[in-house]
Amino acid sequence: MSEAVTGSSAAGSGPEAVGAVLGRLARDAGAYASALYLMPPDREVLQLAMLSGLSMRIASPWSRVALAAATPVSDAVRERRLVWIGGQEELARRYPQLALVLPHPFAMAAAPIVTGDRAWGGVVLHWAGTHASVLSAQEQDAISGACHDLGLLLREAAGSGHPVVAGPEPRVLPTLRPRATTPAEAQAAVDFAERLPSGCCALDQDGRITFLTTAAAELLDADIPDLLGRRPWEALRWLDNPVAEDRVRVVPTHSGGAVVPPHLLHPAPAAGPGRATALYHLMHLAATLTEAVGVRDVVEKVADQVLPAFGAQALALMATEEARLRIIGFRGYSAELLHRFDAAPLSSDTPAVHVLTTGAAKFFGTFTDLKRAYPPAVLQDGMAAWAFLPLITSGRPVGSLVLAYDRPRAFPPEERSFLTSAAGLIAQALDRARLYDAKQQLAHNLQAGLLPRTLPGVPGLDVAARYLPASRGMEIGGDFYDLIRLDESTAAAAIGDVQGHNVQAATLMGQVRTAVHATAGASPGEVLARTNRLLNDLDAGLFTSCLYAYLDLDRQCACLATAGHPPPILRHPDGRAEILPLPPGVLLGIDPAADYPTTEVPFPPGSVLALYTDGLVEAPGTDIEDAIDALADRLAHARERTMDALADTLIDQARLTEPRSDDIALLLIHPQQTAR
Repeated sequence: MSEAVTGSSAAGSGPEAVGAVLGRLARDAGAYASALYLMPPDREVLQLAMLSGLSMRIASPWSRVALAAATPVSDAVRERRLVWIGGQEELARRYPQLALVLPHPFAMAAAPIVTGDRAWGGVVLHWAGTHASVLSAQEQDAISGACHDLGLLLREAAGSGHPVVAGPEPRVLPTLRPRATTPAEAQAAVDFAERLPSGCCALDQDGRITFLTTAAAELLDADIPDLLGRRPWEALRWLDNPVAEDRVRVVPTHSGGAVVPPHLLHPAPAAGPGRATALYHLMHLAATLTEAVGVRDVVEKVADQVLPAFGAQALALMATEEARLRIIGFRGYSAELLHRFDAAPLSSDTPAVHVLTTGAAKFFGTFTDLKRAYPPAVLQDGMAAWAFLPLITSGRPVGSLVLAYDRPRAFPPEERSFLTSAAGLIAQALDRARLYDAKQQLAHNLQAGLLPRTLPGVPGLDVAARYLPASRGMEIGGDFYDLIRLDESTAAAAIGDVQGHNVQAATLMGQVRTAVHATAGASPGEVLARTNRLLNDLDAGLFTSCLYAYLDLDRQCACLATAGHPPPILRHPDGRAEILPLPPGVLLGIDPAADYPTTEVPFPPGSVLALYTDGLVEAPGTDIEDAIDALADRLAHARERTMDALADTLIDQARLTEPRSDDIALLLIHPQQTAR
């Protein structure tokens, strides 16, 4: 299907049914605008699927929103709660980026659509700034009821094999009017409006004038037929001037807006077309890029913002690497096509390289223009116009940006200026992102070097380990794990977490691993006591949790001791999972005289011992004990036959809670029956 929102409606759970619920929600809640975001099951992004009461010109910057982004709908879906913004001051405090690009007063609510453990997306509602500072009970009931119904519809559609998914463009829902009017009522309404002394006009959702009074036309010094069906800033160029923008009052409604024009005795001179719209998109791009971190994040945000803002159908973002121009991201192009242009030498005669080396942008409104400037050029992308923009920051070229359009384009001077400004913003963000990625890679390489490359083979043990770095920040974590083969029938396992996320924490983590190795073979309590004394002697100022286990395969038992670490979980051969209640021991590095009691538990073949760090179970708003209980339940019901498969299952569950603020280490140990 080519609809904006696709799916089957045969069972009453497709796009039509979903749209009906969204429209009912806006009506029952008294909101002038509503939006539905859907989240694909395999992507960490929310896509705008349906929209009502707002023009796509306004909504386009938010057509794709990362789940990890700081926006009301992202927070609502990620944290599974209602987000309410009661006024401009609260908006500026909690979401400064949103307040920067939308400075007009309004109230907003965002709510998640959830069934069981599955989050399908979220809804967003807008009210005028005159709304009360809190939601009424009726509005809250309308939102919760609609989200419940939407969740059931989306689940039913997915279960039927015809899921409702967001298309390339959101479906714009028809306007819900309170009632139809008779011709007599329509004329009476016109007569009433004509009696207003200051004049007024009405706009549809896309900003086109649908009605205006004679007084309004006289104030605007224009004829009514010349204004109907046109956008004010297109018909009246002077409205694009900030002087006029500050003096025109727009009152949002379900069907668009009502406008009260100003008394301008001396209208400002005409500005270039689309100035206000372009400034709006530039401001939104700048605010969005301030939150971008790595290169991939910059590419996604640039594609999300630039394509709809400037009407392009495709883009390619390139960066300089080793005297070549490499394509680091794209949208609207195929990977096969761009592979032909990747890694072009900086000595090659191509527009993308030329704008980088000269620092001057190039615009080609037709392929004829491109061919005239670069005779070897061959039309390969099926596009009709192109903008090649240099990415320069602090006088230093860092890459190029190519925008492609499917129709010939004039590229007037003001549009060229705005595109060049956007390229400057992108260059700064890309430069920061590349530095971030380089530091991130260095940190991860250092940490990986401190963890065991492989686990030693121990006869009779199936062992798997996983390490997952935090999804936020670039600092080095202190989580570690280890398996030590002692002899043919005994082994030791350790897992721990050094306080902090920096080079000092990683260094201390390496020292703890070394200390554990040096004393392995002693009783678990003695291993921890000796390691604790070493850390106190080092006086590093950091504390470490650690759990050490001595595994005796002949005796089929495990001896364990803990230094403030999360409790291990033992799955018995019958499938029952038990959280082992070890006597608590103080964290390593606090008290040099601390004692660490040892506990012995049966460890027969068929058992699974799970050791983990707190990153696997900690999440905002979740009780740690409940999270450990949930992990034990997942371990009890897991049916994976190998420890590698089981480790992947447990880690995949943790990925669903992204973004994570802490590292995760996991070590699974499974004794098997062997002939000795």
